[in-house]
Amino acid sequence: MYPGATHSRFSHSIGVFHTARQLMGIIFDEVGQANWNISKANAALAAALVHDVGHGPFSHSFEEVGKRLSLKMAHHEFVSDVLIRDSEIAEPLRDFGSGFPNDVADVIKSEGPSSVYDAVVSSQFDADRLDYIRRDRMMAGSSHGVIDYDWLISNIQVEKISVGVDEQKVSDLQTFVMGPKGIHATEAYILGLFQLYPTIYLHKATRGIEKLFTELMVRVFQLAIDGGDVGLGAGHPLVEFAKDPSSIDRMLCLDDAVIYGALSQFCNSSDAQISELAMRIRDRKVLKCFDVREQVKKGLVGNISGPDLEKATTRISLSVMEKIELWKSTTSNGMILLDKASRSPYKRLDQSKGPLNQIMVRNADGSLTDIAEYSSVVAAIPNFELLRYYFDPENSNAIKALREILDEEIGRGK
Repeated sequence: MYPGATHSRFSHSIGVFHTARQLMGIIFDEVGQANWNISKANAALAAALVHDVGHGPFSHSFEEVGKRLSLKMAHHEFVSDVLIRDSEIAEPLRDFGSGFPNDVADVIKSEGPSSVYDAVVSSQFDADRLDYIRRDRMMAGSSHGVIDYDWLISNIQVEKISVGVDEQKVSDLQTFVMGPKGIHATEAYILGLFQLYPTIYLHKATRGIEKLFTELMVRVFQLAIDGGDVGLGAGHPLVEFAKDPSSIDRMLCLDDAVIYGALSQFCNSSDAQISELAMRIRDRKVLKCFDVREQVKKGLVGNISGPDLEKATTRISLSVMEKIELWKSTTSNGMILLDKASRSPYKRLDQSKGPLNQIMVRNADGSLTDIAEYSSVVAAIPNFELLRYYFDPENSNAIKALREILDEEIGRGK
């Protein structure tokens, strides 16, 4: 969808490391030399640099292949953990101590931040998000998601918050706090993340290609595992990985270039499904998108409004999906791919990974509050919900059936 967005995870990781250093500088200035924990700081900085080393080709789409086929080496968290603890990446990390690679891996693997140093790497205001919200928007040429990064950074403070159970204080933890002057910039940051979901990350064309890629790789691996001919030589990295998907060495031989290089060979495969999927990706013959939620909302506008519109859209869309899936299971009508996703630009405390994961802001009286409790703007931002179907634009039976199911369910829901 965005041919100019050719930035790599390497450039992103360098940016995350740079941003992490800026955040660490804020921590150092706030806590002072006497309270500075250099071990935690170094582990977090190293984690920021190598946090994405485990991603496979086509990133999250490859992970979906892993989920479908139970391939643990397709999950970037698992691969990152293995590489950081025991590979050539671990060697320079051991210069900081024999156990340092494990410390770095533990920061990345943690379910939630345990200190303000860890929050630099993994939280709702971490170096990763602060880099990709700027980098992806710029490289894609989008005007959505613009944030005032310098103002955000200049208004971050480090404060202690009390943590307890049932109003009983257990301990004090240091965390990032946004000063009063930075609250509107923080709102723009969270709203920017929300805007990037439909315009970049979950754009219908982008997701359509990802769906094709996932189906292609699933079919290739299934056929290769069964000993079938996928159109590649026996020693090709994809075939080698299919034969031994638990091998970290074979996983590391896969990247985007390997996939792109194999596309023309896949196009000539004797397997009709592999050939069709590969040609669609190579020649950008994308599938037609039928956006269920968008169509439902259009059908309801004028009859329902306000918060009730969103609730009705969700309810009717799920009903439409159930009917379509039932129709798919009983009818042979070619390739019809479901795309369902939900993304939250900001999670409240009870949904997330502990208080250090939150964005805290300072009230007028000096007390600290979660941004979702303080800001009506943030509180009003809903999850971005996605429900789409992709199919061959020449498949008239599919569009007819989907439209009939949609109209019937909208009529019932009005």
